[in-house]
Amino acid sequence: MKNIIKGKCSIIIRTKNEERWIGLCLDSIYKQSYKNFEIIIVDNFSTDQTLKKIKKYKIKKIINIKKYYPGKSLNLGINNSNGEFVAFISAHCIPANNKWLENLVKTISEKNKYAGVYGRQQPMKFSPFIDQRDLLITFGLDKKIQIKDSFFHNANSIIRRTVWKKIKFDEKTSNIEDRIWAKKVLKSKMNIVYQPNASVFHYHGIHQNSDADRLRNVVNVIEANDFQKKGKININNLEILAIIPIRGRSLTFNNTPLIKFSINFLKQSKYLSRIIVSTDNKYTMNLVKKMGVEAPFIRPQKLSKHNVNLDQIQKFSLAKLEQKNYFPDLVVHLEETFPFRSPKLIDHMIETLIDRGYDSIIASKYEPGWVWKEKDKYFRRIDSGDKPRDLKEKFLVGLHGLGCVTYPEFIRKGNILGENIGLYETNNFLSNIEVRTINVYKKIFKVLRDYFSKYE
Repeated sequence: MKNIIKGKCSIIIRTKNEERWIGLCLDSIYKQSYKNFEIIIVDNFSTDQTLKKIKKYKIKKIINIKKYYPGKSLNLGINNSNGEFVAFISAHCIPANNKWLENLVKTISEKNKYAGVYGRQQPMKFSPFIDQRDLLITFGLDKKIQIKDSFFHNANSIIRRTVWKKIKFDEKTSNIEDRIWAKKVLKSKMNIVYQPNASVFHYHGIHQNSDADRLRNVVNVIEANDFQKKGKININNLEILAIIPIRGRSLTFNNTPLIKFSINFLKQSKYLSRIIVSTDNKYTMNLVKKMGVEAPFIRPQKLSKHNVNLDQIQKFSLAKLEQKNYFPDLVVHLEETFPFRSPKLIDHMIETLIDRGYDSIIASKYEPGWVWKEKDKYFRRIDSGDKPRDLKEKFLVGLHGLGCVTYPEFIRKGNILGENIGLYETNNFLSNIEVRTINVYKKIFKVLRDYFSKYE
C-alpha cells in the first residue's frame, strides 16, 4: 500500500456487466466540485463492454476479482488505493449533483468519531414502483447521527481509512457487509452518519426489485448476525380447539371404539385448550362424553349427506361454538380413521404453522412413485419421469384426516384452508394408515391395541 495522502478520496466502484450505467456514473464523478480523488475499479470479470467504456476515463487502477464477495472486493480495492478517505458508489448509481463527493468528505471530516457516512439514494423516474417506494421510505431528508442503528449502505458512502485498518469488511458474507461493518464500528463507540445532501440516483433500489433470492440471503445474514430480534407468537397464549367430526356411530371391535384412539391422542397435546366431537348421532355423543370430551350439539342430518363436504361441517361446528361466545385462535381438525398417529404430531404441526406463518398446515405423506391423474376416463402421468429420486420433483399427498391446523377465519368463510398452506411430512409409516371399515379394523386391531397400550 502506498503512502496515505491527506484529504484525498479513493473512490471504489465494483462492476459486473455495467455498460449501461458505468459511463453515466463516471461522467458525473468527474464533474464533482471536490477534485482530490482517484478511482479504483474492482471488476468481477464483466463479459459486456463495461471495461472498454471504463478505459476511456482516467482510472487509477482496474482490478479483477473472480470469486466475488462484496466485502472481499471492497477490501481489495482499498488495499490498492491511497486516499485518507474511501468512498463507495455502485456502478449503476449516478451522483445527483456536483456536490455529492464534497458533501461526503465534509461530513466525515466534521468529527473524528464519524467512522462512516452514507448518502441519500433517490429512484430514477423509470425505476420499478416497488424500488421507488423502498428508496423514498428508507432515505429521508434529515441528517442523522447513528449511535445504535447499524444501517449503512455501500452503494453511496464514505469511510475513514484509519477505521478500516482496524475494522475491515467481512469477506465471507454474501450480503449486507456494510451493516456488519457498521455494527462493529458502533460497538467501538464511533458513529455512523446519514447525510441526505450527498445524494445519488439509484435505478434498482436497495432490494433490487424485491428479488426473492436476494431478500432471503439478506434476511439469513441479518439473523446470523443478530441485528434485531423478530417477533414471535407464544403458542401457550393461544386458545386452540380440536374438532373431530363423526358421521353415525364410531367403528367398534372387541368393545373398543375407534374414536378412542384419536381422543387419547389429543389428550397428550400440550397446546390444546379444548376437544369436542361434532356428531350427528346421540349414541356417539354419549360415548365420547364418557371418554372425557365434549359433544355440545347434535349436527342436523342434512349435513350427513354424501354431497356435504368437510368445509360445511366444520363451518357449522364453529358457528355453534361462537354462538356461545367461544372464539378460538386456532382450530385443529382430525378424523377417527387415523388411529396410528405419532404422539407429538399435532403439537409439531402447530409449532410449524406458528413458526412459519402459514394460514393452514396439513399432515402429508411422501409419494416417491409414478404419479398419474385421471381425466375423462384417461390417465395422464404428471411426474417428470424415470429419474433418480433425488433428481425428481417431490410429491406430497395431503392427509387432512390425519391432521390439519387452520385459523377460524377460513372455516367461517366455508373453506377450511387459507392461501398460504404448509405441508407437514410424516415420517412414521403407521401414521398414514387409515381405517374406514370394520374388516380393516379387525385385521389390525391387535396392532392397534399393542401400539396404543401406552394410552390405556
